Amino acid sequence: MMENKHILRNVASNSLLADRAYEEIRVAIFANELPSGTSLSVPELARQLNVSRGPVREAVQRLVHDGLATYAPYRGAVVASMSVEDLRKLYDVRELLEGLAARLATKNLSEGSLVQLANVLEEHQKVLDEEKGLTAHVEMDMKFHRLVRELTNNVHLNQVLENLQGKVHLSVYSLWGRREAQQLALEDHRKIFKAMSEKNPTAAEAAARAHITRLCATLTERTEQEEQATEGF
Repeated sequence: MMENKHILRNVASNSLLADRAYEEIRVAIFANELPSGTSLSVPELARQLNVSRGPVREAVQRLVHDGLATYAPYRGAVVASMSVEDLRKLYDVRELLEGLAARLATKNLSEGSLVQLANVLEEHQKVLDEEKGLTAHVEMDMKFHRLVRELTNNVHLNQVLENLQGKVHLSVYSLWGRREAQQLALEDHRKIFKAMSEKNPTAAEAAARAHITRLCATLTERTEQEEQATEGF
């Protein structure tokens, strides 16, 4: 009997470079090193990343697809900006989906998964205690939510939430500019974890939805404060 042979194509090195370029630019956007409206010049980014333009061009196109960048007339791609109203609408959707994710993840939870979640919470607290900054906090926040999403075993929900989370993190400086706001986010995560560890899907869903609702309320509060400060000048 003839043996089946699987012929694998070579993975283009450019594909790997594009992934790396995408992650580097994405992290810089979330760290506000590339603020909203910043031009994503392919030649300049390629120079800074020390790679050819092809992978960077692919990375920028992916950022546009993910909603983290847009095309502006006569400027090319720029880092996206989100209006407060757009963010509120995103939070409306995210509230429902994060709640669903927590519910499904709780049903699929194993002892190993609980340990992983507990380790993330511990690492997050260490980041805050050592005052490692907003970028480190954002990374830990995303890590917790990503792990919960992965535990749902629902690739469609995972993909949608990954995209939503990226967009809402364009507002991180409005949400988490102060240390106490970062600690509150971690406390919300602990409430979600507690409900999950108690094998209570309904409570986990409620805790996850309350977390997103509070973030949206914080965004509104920060926006109003900024508008009042502006009017004072």
